[in-house]
Amino acid sequence: MKFRLEILFILVFCFLFLYGSKKNKNKNKNVSIEINKEIKPNVLIIFPDQLRRYSAGYWSKEPYKNLVYGKPDPVITPNIDNLAENGIVFTNAVSNYPVCSPFRGMLISGLYPEQNGIWNNCKVGRDESLKNDIPTLPNLFKQANYNTAYIGKAHWLKPEPTFDKTGNFVATTSSPGGNYINNFDTYIPPGKERQGIEYFYQSVKDDHFNPMVFSNDPFTIDGKKDGEIHYPKQYSPKSESKVIIDYLKNNRNQRDATKPFLLIWSLNPPHNPWDDKNTDVSMVEKFYSKEKYPEIDKNLVVRNNAKLENTKHARNYFAAVSSVDYYIGLVLNELKSQGMLDNTIVIFSSDHGEMLGSHGKQGKNQMELEAIAIPFIVHWPKGLKPRTTNLLLSVPDILPTVMGLSGLKNNIPKTIEGSDFSSYLLNESTSTIKKPIASLLMIYNARGVLTDRYTLVIQKKNVKKEHVESFIYDNEKDPYQLNKLQLDEIPKISKKLLKELAILLKQTNDP
Repeated sequence: MKFRLEILFILVFCFLFLYGSKKNKNKNKNVSIEINKEIKPNVLIIFPDQLRRYSAGYWSKEPYKNLVYGKPDPVITPNIDNLAENGIVFTNAVSNYPVCSPFRGMLISGLYPEQNGIWNNCKVGRDESLKNDIPTLPNLFKQANYNTAYIGKAHWLKPEPTFDKTGNFVATTSSPGGNYINNFDTYIPPGKERQGIEYFYQSVKDDHFNPMVFSNDPFTIDGKKDGEIHYPKQYSPKSESKVIIDYLKNNRNQRDATKPFLLIWSLNPPHNPWDDKNTDVSMVEKFYSKEKYPEIDKNLVVRNNAKLENTKHARNYFAAVSSVDYYIGLVLNELKSQGMLDNTIVIFSSDHGEMLGSHGKQGKNQMELEAIAIPFIVHWPKGLKPRTTNLLLSVPDILPTVMGLSGLKNNIPKTIEGSDFSSYLLNESTSTIKKPIASLLMIYNARGVLTDRYTLVIQKKNVKKEHVESFIYDNEKDPYQLNKLQLDEIPKISKKLLKELAILLKQTNDP
């Protein structure tokens, strides 16, 4: 859904003529592929759904504990912590549009929503769907002689009624088709919609212990064909980790062992629902029990802006985070046992955060830090030295940066809107890359920017009355964003932030 407000244009118009940019005329040209014959690293991208930056254990430890705004959550995540301690930890990674489908569109394309086609969650009745005439991460790696695999939640395709009554894909809206399998997500069929993914295991539906699964590996779905629905009746991180471990072992030749792989793992938890039916309750009992936390109070929900009446599922949310960590650990251990961990670029992140009662809100799709701030770790023992960085990282930057780290810098399409920060990660002291001043923020009714200190928000407060609210958070002085500063209170800062917003809106062709 596009954001069209006259007042926004009034606020930024004075800057646009200084920073105009031409729309890229080479948008859909084919990309020539250069294949470097050196041994390439494997790439494993792991992103659980709705895991906020604050919900990782390493933020409570040195040297990270003072590098986030406000108190981090008291979560137990030993495997994610180990990635952090031996990798590069980003303190300013942001989900530019903190919603499931927009994140995936930006991740897989390296483009902002106007160019990739996903302005909101893909859903029945909406037109949002990833464009098929743009380069994508799996396609680019496949063309560069990589195995490509995708495991877990996809959510980048518009749902269509192309299923029979039992949920099998029949590729027609006429009988026996005419049925949807889910209001939000849908099966990604073979062909251009699958974006060059060779090995495919997709989980559909927010039902953590009984999702719908589709795969092109019959072994994983009781001998069924690609497009035939399967119910594993098992906790989705458990079944997905089994599939990944089997893929790494490669006993059934799921991949070409002479080539490196790109594997993307999109776990559904800790996305809601958080009832006991959808929770790994063993993790509740192990780490967040009533014996340890008798009440859901400030000992468990530690952020000072949280309203406790909106946090009744906090135990189960944190348990989901710890459970996800456990299954990530199983996959990392398999990589290590196979001797592949040192030369595998492991990226850990999330598609967006979770408000968890902050400002009295739940979910995502908000402009506050709890929704937009995401963890981001790059772990590659063979190629990177562990450290922290305050680099402002946006979602479209992930594609070109991963390609650069993988030795595929010359294969990055010129149409990509994200920046390649691989040289900065490889050698910060010699890198000539220009670090961004701000990251663009967007939701359905708002635009803004995040810098290393401030958040600017311009949002439509009341859709019917066309009321627009503009304010700034000083995240350094006000880490819980409790004080909305009016633009005229800090005019010099406001001018700089509006300038950055104008630049980014123009660069991304935001209408």
